Amino acid sequence: MEMERFETESLALMPGQKVQAKVLSHHRWGVVVEIVGYENAGLSASIDMIQQFSRTTSSHDELLALFPPVGSRIDAVIEQIHRWHPPVRVRLSIRAADLESLAWCCDFCGERITLSPGGDALVLDSRSHDGPGSHTIVSHRHCLAERIRPENPGERARALKIGKTR
Repeated sequence: MEMERFETESLALMPGQKVQAKVLSHHRWGVVVEIVGYENAGLSASIDMIQQFSRTTSSHDELLALFPPVGSRIDAVIEQIHRWHPPVRVRLSIRAADLESLAWCCDFCGERITLSPGGDALVLDSRSHDGPGSHTIVSHRHCLAERIRPENPGERARALKIGKTR
C-alpha cells in the first residue's frame, strides 16, 4: 500500500483567507468550529477566544459574552494552518481588525506583513518527498526574492510578481 505523501484538500485554504465557520462547541479557552465547505475534510478548526480577547475584556463574564453561540455561522479569517501531521489544524480569528486586514510576522525577517488581499505576503507550503505533512511559511515578496540565488533572476522576478495582476 502506497503512503499518501500529503493531504491536499486543505491546500485550498491559506492564512489571510476569509471563511464562514459554524460553531460546534464552547471550551474554557475558546470555540471549536467547522469551516463551511470543508465539513468532510478532516480539519480541526478553532478560535482561541482567550488569546484574541482577554487583553480587551475586563472580566471572565465579559469574555464569555463574546463567545459566538453554538450552532451559529460566523465570518472568520484564517490565522494559521498546521499541516505537519493529521488532522490539519486551522486557527481562525474573529477580531474585527483581522477581518478587515490580517497582519502577521514574516517568517524570514520577523517584520509585520499584511496577509489579506492587497497585502504584500506570500504563503509558501513546503513539502518533502520523504513523507506526509507540509509546513506553511509566510513571507514578504522581497524577503523571498532576496533568498533566491542572484544568478537566477527569472525566479527572483517571479517571486516579486506572483499574484499581482499588473
